[in-house]
Amino acid sequence: MRTRIKICGLTREADVDAAAGAGADAVGFVFYDRSPRAVTPQRAQVLARRLPPFVVPVCLFVNAGDDLLDDVLQRIPNAVLQFHGDESPERCESLGRPYLRAARMAPGVALLDFAASHPRAAGILLDAPVEGYGGGGRVFDWSLIPANVPCPVVLSGGLNPANVVDGVLRVRPWAVDVSSGVESAKGVKDDALVRQFCEAVREADARIADATD
Repeated sequence: MRTRIKICGLTREADVDAAAGAGADAVGFVFYDRSPRAVTPQRAQVLARRLPPFVVPVCLFVNAGDDLLDDVLQRIPNAVLQFHGDESPERCESLGRPYLRAARMAPGVALLDFAASHPRAAGILLDAPVEGYGGGGRVFDWSLIPANVPCPVVLSGGLNPANVVDGVLRVRPWAVDVSSGVESAKGVKDDALVRQFCEAVREADARIADATD
């Protein structure tokens, strides 16, 4: 079992190259105009074309309209979708594409029911609760995650090179997702931090493998 790595909120060619070069499995493009990491469909298309084979583009939406969704899907036809708004299961599934559904983790959140309501989701992305939409760069209480989530779990929320080893060891997620934790400024990734983050995930995987031998 290898923990997959997604670097989200990419806005520059250098950041796409850094993520792919460090061994990321996926990169994320944000299509939410209130985010400092937002990109246009045209810009994301240019960035996505730099990706090597087997690095997946993930497109993040918040209550997006049909025109935006159609434009992005035409420009990035191999994208996985990620929904962070109030989208219903029917809305998420209507596009016929693999998708991740974000859940805001807080005491009282019925994650098992939430996951069960999205039976066709490729995974559930767990993030900290924030006002409005999107991520807040904060860690939530990982003990809130039940052990028997019926689909792949993507751990997000305040991850960085210093804490991701602990996150992988404690949660054993299918994947981890980082954005602000590898930045020098909002929307500007730091090459060294991206590499350190990916190396830390691989270190955690090696510890798990050693413990099970």
